[in-house]
Order: sequence, then C-alpha cells, then structure tokens
Amino acid sequence: MKFLDDLRNLDRNNIGGWPRSVKVFFIVLLFAVVVFLGWYLKISDQQDELSSLATKEEQLKQEFSQKQAKAVNLEALQQQLDEMQDMLRQLLRQLPSKTEMPELLVDISQTALSAGLEPEVFQPGPETPKEFYAEKPIQLKMVGTYHQFGTFISGVASLPRVVILTLHDVSLTPKDKGSGQLVLQGTVKTYRYLEDDESAAAKEANRPGAHGGQAGGGK
Repeated sequence: MKFLDDLRNLDRNNIGGWPRSVKVFFIVLLFAVVVFLGWYLKISDQQDELSSLATKEEQLKQEFSQKQAKAVNLEALQQQLDEMQDMLRQLLRQLPSKTEMPELLVDISQTALSAGLEPEVFQPGPETPKEFYAEKPIQLKMVGTYHQFGTFISGVASLPRVVILTLHDVSLTPKDKGSGQLVLQGTVKTYRYLEDDESAAAKEANRPGAHGGQAGGGK
C-alpha cells in the first residue's frame, strides 16, 4: 500500500517534506495520545471522585429518610415517653415517703422479731439519692431457721407500703452444726421515692460536671 510505503521511506530530517497522508496520520495519533493522557490524568480521577460522591449521596439520602421518619413520629414518641414517665412516677409513689421511712424501718425490725429471728445487728446507714428515688442501706445480722426467714420475707411483703429489699454482699451460713439455725449477714437496701424538690436537687447533683456531695438523708 502507498501509505505503508510512505511510512517506510520517511526522512526524519525533513518532516516538512512528508506526504500529506502521513502528516495527517501523525497529527491524529498525537491528538489521540493527548486525549488519552488527559483522560487518564484528569478525567479518571474525577470519575473516581464522582463515584465516591454518588455513594455518599445515597448514604445521605438513607439518613435523611430515617430522620424524616423519626421526625414524622416525633410527637407520638414524645407522648409515649411522657406517658411512660407518668407511669414511672405513679409506681414510685407507691414506695414509702421520706416521713414514712423511720416507721418503715421499725416495721421491718418488728417483722423480724415477730418471725422469731434474732436481729443481732440492724443498723440503717445514710441514704443515697438517685434521679427519682433514694436508696437506704441497712447493715444486718440475723439468726434464725430457714422457715423463720421465710416468715420474715412474707411479713415484709405484706406491709401496708410497697417495700423493696435488695441483697448486697449477703451470706447465709449455718450457725452451729446440727442446730438448724442460720446466720444471715450483710447489707440490704430499701428504697423511697423523692419529692419533686428532692428529685430536682438529685438530678442537679448527678448532672455530669456538677460538683459537691450528695445530701444525706435522715434515719
């Protein structure tokens, strides 16, 4: 072919004398190389960035849809939260009040005596206010039989006010081998509800960054 013959017979020292077809070929080839390099160095990076932005756009759309769904139901969720908080306050109101705590402690002690237990130690400690309630620890050591302890627990459960006792580091061990008596020793905690002003003070005291100690309760 003439074009191939022209390529073979090119004079590198006389580019101006090259046949027109050869000049056009090299111009087109040079243009193609420039376009390829431009795409490789610039456009390919932009395509990668575009792909990354498209992925991010999809994620943002999903987040927007989720937040929009929550925003639509925000009022209903807030109403449910308010109702749950009201129910919690009503339940807490069934716990003893501050003025009832001394009498409650006496009732618990008397219940232990009525069950036949020997309360060697029954020492209430200072209470710790939480957000909605206060807990009061009682150090105790009681001696009695298995059935007497069962009677004691049943008696506490039947007190007029709702009484919650939780056990902490409590041990139950035999007193004497063959005597049938057990020794209950450790700490139990009972709880009362906080009045509105006490609850506000407790929230402020428990707020992150708040300073100062918590107020101690009465016996």
